[in-house]
Amino acid sequence: MANISGKKALMIIAPKNFRDEELFHTKEEIEKAGGAVTIASTTVGQATGMFGATANPNITIDSANVDEYDVIIFVGGGGSEIYFENPRALQIARDAYSKNKLVTAICIAPSILANAKLLQGRSATVWAGDKKYVGILERNGAKFTGKSVQVDGRIITANGPEAARKFGATIVKNLSK
Repeated sequence: MANISGKKALMIIAPKNFRDEELFHTKEEIEKAGGAVTIASTTVGQATGMFGATANPNITIDSANVDEYDVIIFVGGGGSEIYFENPRALQIARDAYSKNKLVTAICIAPSILANAKLLQGRSATVWAGDKKYVGILERNGAKFTGKSVQVDGRIITANGPEAARKFGATIVKNLSK
């Protein structure tokens, strides 16, 4: 197994209705490989997943410093729509990419990367249970692949909770390069 000791991940979740498995399974894969995870949201204090799991964000997205992390991970779930047009979330994605960090998103959260204009001409995936998310990617110039996990350079996208462990393992593999 890859060792990413010393690598730091910033996982961005919604304060309500993040997808439980996408946070916890991805986080487990990163920590199992020796990486450190910080959770951010719009507020600190308890955040609640779609199935009732809770997490305690360490920092707010407003205080997140991209320079401190090797990878940015946008967690999906219905609540993540609050970030689709959020200027700070879009800026975090753009800053991370411009600073050669891994920029990743799962479920419907790849829509954030699309709206940040990071997916133009790139292969990407998103949860396709509602075609509007595929539409967001395609309108922003992405090539929707429908794969469970899609890697295109420093951008990794995944299509939902079933892919969370593979998504986490793919992040680990790319951080260990």
